Amino acid sequence: MQRFLLSHNDLDGVGCGIIAKIAWGEEAEVRYNSIGGLNFQVARFLKKPHKDTKLYITDLSVNKENEEAIEAYYKKDGKVELIDHHRSAEHFNQYDWAAVTVQYDDGRLASATSLLYEDLQKKGEIETTPILDEFVELVRQYDTWEWDVNNNMTAKRLNDLFFLLTLEEFEEKMLHRLQHHDKFFFDEFEQKILEMEEGKIDRYIRRKRRELTKSFVDDYCVGIVHAESYHSELGNELGKDNPYLDYIAIISVGGKRISLRTIHDHVDVSAVAGKFEGGGHAKASGCNLNHEAFKLFVTEVFDIEPMPIDAPKNRYNLKDSPNGSLYKNRQEDQLFVYPIDGESWRVEYNGVFEGDFQTFQEAENHIKKEYSAGLSRDDDYTEYLIENVKNNKVLQAAAQQLPFNVMADKQEKK
Repeated sequence: MQRFLLSHNDLDGVGCGIIAKIAWGEEAEVRYNSIGGLNFQVARFLKKPHKDTKLYITDLSVNKENEEAIEAYYKKDGKVELIDHHRSAEHFNQYDWAAVTVQYDDGRLASATSLLYEDLQKKGEIETTPILDEFVELVRQYDTWEWDVNNNMTAKRLNDLFFLLTLEEFEEKMLHRLQHHDKFFFDEFEQKILEMEEGKIDRYIRRKRRELTKSFVDDYCVGIVHAESYHSELGNELGKDNPYLDYIAIISVGGKRISLRTIHDHVDVSAVAGKFEGGGHAKASGCNLNHEAFKLFVTEVFDIEPMPIDAPKNRYNLKDSPNGSLYKNRQEDQLFVYPIDGESWRVEYNGVFEGDFQTFQEAENHIKKEYSAGLSRDDDYTEYLIENVKNNKVLQAAAQQLPFNVMADKQEKK
C-alpha cells in the first residue's frame, strides 16, 4: 500500500517525512507544506483519491471544510490518519482517524515526529535504533523548547542546520546519516557553518533589541518587533531579557505573518493566535497579519519609540544592588529602586514615593511596564548620587563605592 504524507515544512514536519521514508521506503510519497498550503493539497487528494493509498497528515491540521470532507471519506472506507500535537487541534480527537496529543503522561510535551515514530513502532512498521531515538528526541526537544531548559545545544544546532541547507539537502543528509551510523553527529563542514551562523544570530538579536517597542493589547503587555529571520531565537531572547512582557509579537510584513512567543506559564499565545486565524503551542504560535492584527500590532504602535536598552557595561549602577539602581526613560524621568529593611524594594519616581515591592524583579517589571525605562549609565547614576546623596542613607552607602568623593563634588558644584 502506498502512503501519501502531507507534513509541515519546519523541522518537526520534515522530521516526520524522514521517519516515514525510513519506515516505508519506496511506498512513501512525502510533500511538505506551509500552514496555508495544506488545505489545497488535502482537497486535491480527496477529489481523486486512490484506493491503494493511505493519506497521512502530520504536524498540521485542516480547515473545517476539509475536516468534514475527510470524515465523509473515512466513512466510505477511505484510509486516512492525522497526527498532531498542537493544542488548537485537540478537537480533532473526536474523529477515529485523528490522534492529537499535546503532552505525554510523564509531563513531556509531544512533537509530531515523536508521535509518528511511536505510532509506527506500535504498528511494527519501523525498527528502532539508538540514532533514530536520538534524532527524534532532538527534534522533540527543539520543537517544544525543552532544549532551552535542558541547554541541549545539539537540538538547537539541528534546527539551525535545517535552515542553513535546502530542505532537500537536509532530508538527504539525515536519511543517509540515520541509516548508516549508530550515533548522531554533525560533520566538519556542518560544524563550521553552524559556528558562523551562531555569530550571525547573536548580531541580529543585538540589533533587534534596540528596535523593540512595547504596547498593551487586550489584557497583555506585549513586546513588538519587526523581523524576517530567526523568529524562535529572537522571541526567546527578548522574552528572557524582558520578563515584564507577557509575550513577544514578531511581525513579518512581507510574509503577512506574526510569530508569537512567551516564556510565561500564565500566557497561552495559541489563544492569541486563534483570534487572527492562527494557532500553535501555548508558548510558540503563529497567525496571519490580517487587517485587524495589522491595526493592533503595526498601525497603533507606529508612533511609539523603541524601549531604551539597559546600559550594558556599568560598573556601579547595577541591577539588584544593595546600593540601589537608577532607571531613566526617553522623557528623562528618573526611577530609583533600592532595598528597604532587607525584605522589600522601594521605587521612587522623580524623587517621589512610587511603591514597595517584594522582590527586585517585581520592582523592575513595574518600572519597565509602566514607565518604559532602561537601566541608566554609570555617569547618570553618579550625577543622581551627587544631587541626592545628602538625605538618603542608601545613596550615601552607594557613594562610598565610587572612586571619588561625591560630597566634595557636590560642594564644588555649589
